[in-house]
Amino acid sequence: MSEASAAERAERGERAERHDPRGLIREAYRIEGIGEQECRSIFLDWLLSAPEDPPAEEQIAALLHAYAPGAPEHPMNAVLRAGLAPASAAKGRRGGWRAKRVP
Repeated sequence: MSEASAAERAERGERAERHDPRGLIREAYRIEGIGEQECRSIFLDWLLSAPEDPPAEEQIAALLHAYAPGAPEHPMNAVLRAGLAPASAAKGRRGGWRAKRVP
């Protein structure tokens, strides 16, 4: 292992620690046999306690950059990538009293 790669991993770890102070995402990557559902639950817990600054997208990208290279097939990678995807436009409410009204 070269010094550059060890230094780079250390820096990624420090950045990840800043964005994951409780270590939820880090620990998820350490759990053997964890599934995508459990990863989603952990992600939601992390997101609800994440600081507003920097924006969540930046934090998620930093976590992906820190952990995904060491576990390319881990289900948390898919969850974090989904967290980076733009939110789909909310559809308007359907039904209700206006829908039942006869013109």
